[in-house]
Amino acid sequence: MENFEKDKLKRAKKQVEELKGFYIHLVIYVAVNAFILVNIYLRSDNFWEWGHFVTLFAWGIGIFFHASKVFDFNPLFGKKWEEKQIQKYIEEDKKEMDKYK
Repeated sequence: MENFEKDKLKRAKKQVEELKGFYIHLVIYVAVNAFILVNIYLRSDNFWEWGHFVTLFAWGIGIFFHASKVFDFNPLFGKKWEEKQIQKYIEEDKKEMDKYK
């Protein structure tokens, strides 16, 4: 029982670290891109040129994938998909072992 409690605490700490890492990533993303956008707005005649929006969008995709990992909302390869694949391989191993009995 004591090991179970230690494992729970370890998982909780890991999840908090992942969440903290995501929020740090998000704050840096917002701060850097706000600085870039304000700087371009103040110094450029053509704010709507596409170059800086590519960076904003590409880094935004990275933020999305980081969030999907931390908050576990990946629609393609989420927990349910993982569990299904694990069960599939366990069943295949059982069938393979039954052949040799």
